[in-house]
Amino acid sequence: MRSPQPLRNGGDNSCSPSHNRRFQSTVAEHKLRRFNSLILVFRLVSFSFSLASSVFVLTNTRGSDTPHWYHYDTFRFVLAANAIVAVYSVFEMGASVWEISRGVTLFPEVLQIWFDFGHDQVFAYLLLSANAAGTTMARTLKEMDTCRASNAFCVQMDIAIALGYVAFVFLGLTSLLTGFRVVCFIINGSRFHL
Repeated sequence: MRSPQPLRNGGDNSCSPSHNRRFQSTVAEHKLRRFNSLILVFRLVSFSFSLASSVFVLTNTRGSDTPHWYHYDTFRFVLAANAIVAVYSVFEMGASVWEISRGVTLFPEVLQIWFDFGHDQVFAYLLLSANAAGTTMARTLKEMDTCRASNAFCVQMDIAIALGYVAFVFLGLTSLLTGFRVVCFIINGSRFHL
């Protein structure tokens, strides 16, 4: 015969699997928060450098007798890739802030993990290919004596391309961390080994 007394501490005596909750220590929560904060910092740095690169390309117009970035397909590609990565980084920073502050992912966990990793990979390779194409065009312009006539144009494009490479490095590091989350999810069923 069951006791008519109410449950203590508001607990539930149900032992069904849907009521079992995984124990998570505060140390594990702090580790997860630090890990997500590191991803947020890398995303912020990647955003800053890709935005700076886009601004350097956009403001690289001097006069009517000097070359313009929009006359070269590769420099338009550099601008587009860096602008796309800047917009993507803003979205991902918002998702990271959401995850850090609320403790849950923006999308369902499995979708969020694969979304982050897949898009980090795609956009990192996009930045690398755009900056490699920009580097090739900048070298070609230097060989054709275009940079002697308009040195400021070439220097500013070199700076924009270098900023794009730095954005790639930090997006690549972010991709490594999100790849770690994917592996942890596959092995443990959680985005971080707790």
